[in-house]
Amino acid sequence: MSRRDSPLLPASDAREAALFFVIGALCFLAALAALTTRGTYKAAEAWGAQIEGDITVVMRDTDRRTAEQAANRVASLANVFEARVLSRDEVEELLEPSLGPGGMPDGLPIPMLMVVQADTAVGDPSDDVAEILDELGIDGDVAGNAGYADNVRGALGVLRLVALSIVALLSATAIAVIAFATHAALLARRDIVDVLHLSGAEDRYIAGLFERRFWILALQAGLGGAVTALMVTALIVFTGSGAQGVEAQLLPRLSLDFWDIVILLVTPIMAGLAARLAARITVLASLKETL
Repeated sequence: MSRRDSPLLPASDAREAALFFVIGALCFLAALAALTTRGTYKAAEAWGAQIEGDITVVMRDTDRRTAEQAANRVASLANVFEARVLSRDEVEELLEPSLGPGGMPDGLPIPMLMVVQADTAVGDPSDDVAEILDELGIDGDVAGNAGYADNVRGALGVLRLVALSIVALLSATAIAVIAFATHAALLARRDIVDVLHLSGAEDRYIAGLFERRFWILALQAGLGGAVTALMVTALIVFTGSGAQGVEAQLLPRLSLDFWDIVILLVTPIMAGLAARLAARITVLASLKETL
């Protein structure tokens, strides 16, 4: 069997080297797309869960003592973790991107801001907070971030669809390339195929030769692409481990956990199976057309 394998599809064929590179590159892109999408999904989920329980209360025409009193009453609510009034420096820091590093003039009054962290799984305390403000005679607005969390979840659904489309497109491209390469190899060795037919070899036997050859090639190329994706992901994780701030929270959370390793291990196996299937279908279809 191995003696017939070598003349039919020699390992030194230059076309196989190009095919190896193409399959490896496609597997690398597919694995990296899957890992990046999963990392982005985890980051967005964590960010959405964090902002969902955040409530901002704007209190106008009131002094800090009354604002602190309101914060203490809000903090006593059953579904509230924390409630505190921001200092003027904290408010200026929030407004700095809009007003510049100079800050606000000293004589300019600014409203009191209260930040509330609540457990929205127990219930939304916005109505209770508004009721407390009314009881204390405070003119204020209560703004929750649940709407932003819903927008994040909607964006995640679109992201998941786009990621699946990219992986499907790369897989289809790999199958098409393998089918083309299989057909070209079959035509290049047409005389050997004719000799095998005259010797009594069935189409399934001839297709099996191509199956095994492209199965091994795609498995090796997929493994190379997965290892490259692993190295790139590890580099991103290492270089981005010290990132801080809001921007870092929005970056993909690549961690190389259990499911990331599963993605990397499945990539070469799926490449090999796709190559084997594409080679078998292409060879059998081509042989039937020429009979």
